[in-house]
Amino acid sequence: MNMKRLAAFLLIVVITLGVVAWSSPGLLSKVRLGLDLKGGFEILYVAEPIDEGKAVTRDSLVQTAQSLAKRADASGVAEPEVTTEGTDRIRVKLAGVENQEEVRALLRKPAELTFRGPDGKKEMVGSDFVEGAAEVGFNQTNQPIISIEVKDKAKFAEITQRLLGQPLAIYLDETQLSAPVVQQVLTDGKATITGSYTYEEAKELKDIINLGALPLKLTEKYTQSVGATLGQQSLEQTIKAGIIGSLLILLFMVVFYRVPGIVAAITLITYTWLVLLVFYWMNATLTLPGIAALILGIGMAVDANIIKFERVKEEIRSGKSLLSSLKSGHKHSFRTIMDANITNIISCGVLYYIGNGAIRGFALTMIVSILISMLTNVLFSRFLITLLVRSNLFKKPVYFGVKEADIREL
Repeated sequence: MNMKRLAAFLLIVVITLGVVAWSSPGLLSKVRLGLDLKGGFEILYVAEPIDEGKAVTRDSLVQTAQSLAKRADASGVAEPEVTTEGTDRIRVKLAGVENQEEVRALLRKPAELTFRGPDGKKEMVGSDFVEGAAEVGFNQTNQPIISIEVKDKAKFAEITQRLLGQPLAIYLDETQLSAPVVQQVLTDGKATITGSYTYEEAKELKDIINLGALPLKLTEKYTQSVGATLGQQSLEQTIKAGIIGSLLILLFMVVFYRVPGIVAAITLITYTWLVLLVFYWMNATLTLPGIAALILGIGMAVDANIIKFERVKEEIRSGKSLLSSLKSGHKHSFRTIMDANITNIISCGVLYYIGNGAIRGFALTMIVSILISMLTNVLFSRFLITLLVRSNLFKKPVYFGVKEADIREL
C-alpha cells in the first residue's frame, strides 16, 4: 500500500471540505438575492423623447438608466439592478422595497440637470446649453477640463457677473456633480469647467451636459411585485428541496458506485461551493431561475460522473487492471462529456444573447455551472480517484461496483 498517495488524498479532501464548511455560511449570506427570493418589484420602462422630432439615443438611454440607479440609491434601496434593453427600454429591479409606490413615483420623474448658485437658486437648466457642444480637453498642466457653450449669451453674462468669485454648482436631480467657481465674466457664451477631475469623471460630466435634462419620458410597460413573505417562502422551499435532492443524489452515487461514488460526492460538494463563490465574485444576483439552473447543473455533473464510472466499470468487466480501466474509462468518456457540455454552452450562449431578464440569468448560471463542472467533476475527480487506485488500498473490483463473477478473462 502506498501511504503517501493515500495521505495526499486524505489531506486534499480534508482541506477542501474544511474550506467549504468554514466559508459556506459567510458566502451564502453575501450572495445577492433577486426580488423573487427577497421580495420587491420589477419595472420595465419604455423611454420616449419629451420633445417631438427628437430620438432616443444610446447615450441618453444609458445616462437615464444611471440616473434611475442613483435615485434608487438615494431612496435607500440596497444594490438596485438597472439595465438597458434594446434601443428604448430600461429594466429596474429593486429587492427588499417596502414603500413601492413612493419609489415608483420617484423613478418616473424625468431627470433634471441644473446649475445652482450658492443660495440654491436654479440659475440655468440643461436645455440652456447647446446640445453636443460640450467637449473634454486638457489644460497646460494636462488636467482634464470641460468646454461648454450656452444658447443665451446675455443671460450667461449676467449670471457670471453676479456670481463672480462664487460657485455655480452642477446638479443632476438633487445630486451635486461639481461646484466650479466663476473666475470671470463670460460674454461670448463659452466657458471651461476646471477641477480635480479624472478623465473618466470629466467625460461623464461632459456627456451629462450634452444630454441636457435627459429629455426622456418613461412609461411603465410591465411591472411585477413580490411580497417579502412570499419571497422568503420561495427561498426556504427552494433550499429545502435542494438539500433533500442533493442528499438523495449523493446517497445514490455512493450506493451504486462505491469508492468512485464517494469521490463524486466530494467533487459535487466542491462544485456547488465553487459556483456560489464565482457568483459572489461576479457580484451576480441569484434568482429562482438561477437556482433552477444551478440544480440542473448539479444533475448534469452527476450525469458526467455516471457516464465516466459506467465506462470504467465496463473496462473492469473486460478483465483490465484497475489503473488501466480507470485510464481507458476516462479517455473514452471524456469526448462524450465534452460534446454534451459544448452543445449546452452553445444553446445557453444563444439564450443569453437573445434573451433578457430571468432568461439571461438562467443561461449565465448554466454556463458558469458547466465550466466549473468540467473542472471539478472531470479533472478534480480523476485526480482524486487516481490517487486512491495508486495507493493500492482498494484493489477489489467490488469497491468499484463490479462483481467478481462479471469479470471476463482476457
